[in-house]
Amino acid sequence: MVIRGVLVWLLIPLATFVTSLLAIVFLVILRGSARKAQVLPRTWARIILAASGVKVKVTGLENIDKGRPYIFAANHQSQFDIFAMQGFFDFDFRWLAKKELFQIPLFGRAMQLAGYISIDRSHGREALKSLKEAAERIAAGTSVILFPEGTRSLDGKLHDFKSGGMVLAIKSGVPLVPVGISGTYAILPKGRLLAKPGQVFIRVGKPIETKDFSAGQKHELAAAVQAEVARLISGAQV
Repeated sequence: MVIRGVLVWLLIPLATFVTSLLAIVFLVILRGSARKAQVLPRTWARIILAASGVKVKVTGLENIDKGRPYIFAANHQSQFDIFAMQGFFDFDFRWLAKKELFQIPLFGRAMQLAGYISIDRSHGREALKSLKEAAERIAAGTSVILFPEGTRSLDGKLHDFKSGGMVLAIKSGVPLVPVGISGTYAILPKGRLLAKPGQVFIRVGKPIETKDFSAGQKHELAAAVQAEVARLISGAQV
């Protein structure tokens, strides 16, 4: 298991480099679409999951309409949340990512070309500007996934949802979809270097409309979404 974990640790940066390079070639030289380019990160994630001995089961996709945009709000137990969602969540979406990631050579350029959305997590005018631009992208039809807890859970438990993602949902006017992820904490908790095999469950809940919420109700919305994610996590573990 240790050998496997080390090999996966070595595989991730190599697979990331190759995928980023292929994405740039496809999008710039071959002039492919960002939508079609999503097969590359999906394959990247599935390779890492397969190498790690991780299986993923997704339920609840019947709750959403593939013809409209959403903001998917998921709990965050592990880096493997990203691999699981990227590899097996059958919906056209982009990630919200902190702006620093876009400054990484090759990788950042690939993210930008593929339509990922940069968020300034500092405070002040630039942060508000990035939030406004993200809301406009989402309102125009780009679905995104975010982790409202803000960071990975240290103990695997669900923690309070921050209001920033709720403001984004209210500004964009698109529904929030709660997503419960379980099993990833046992595979790779925060602070551990090597992953171990396991089973991941992803359960998709019913959309929560945001048009009836004002910015002043962001905490109320956060609590409602968090409660539904908690219910989904519980159901995924049955």
